[in-house]
Amino acid sequence: MAKAPKKTAAKGVTLLGTATPVPSSPEDAILERVPNPHADSNYVARFTVPEFTSICPVTGQPDFAHLVIDYVPGKWLVESKSLKLYMQSFRNHGAFHEDCTVAIGKRLATLLVPKWIRIGGYWYPRGGIPIDVFWQKGKLPAGVWIPDQGVAPYRGRG
Repeated sequence: MAKAPKKTAAKGVTLLGTATPVPSSPEDAILERVPNPHADSNYVARFTVPEFTSICPVTGQPDFAHLVIDYVPGKWLVESKSLKLYMQSFRNHGAFHEDCTVAIGKRLATLLVPKWIRIGGYWYPRGGIPIDVFWQKGKLPAGVWIPDQGVAPYRGRG
């Protein structure tokens, strides 16, 4: 018998405080948002996913990436547990690097309606070629400090 979700301080948040299995696919994953308590201020929130994995849709082999997501929130913030579960849902999902990176950016943009959002997908080489994918939406508000994503270009064995 399933337990009812615990009540949380954030209205509409259902995953916090519960044992939650990893969703079977990104389409099945629930991404949740919470109100931004500083919606009157422009600032950057960053999520770094250094061990992102998905599956090559052709070979079935694992693909690995270091993702960096930056956004200037509007009224909403992404709830981090739901984001972690969403990212984990890609582990058995077959998609090309470009598809994974852009789909994540678009889904977050649709959910959050941020003032500005970008995602950098730094994919590890397969077949000897690293693929880096970058996507953004919106206009960066004036005066907002955007730090470098901090991921060095791929240099192989140096």
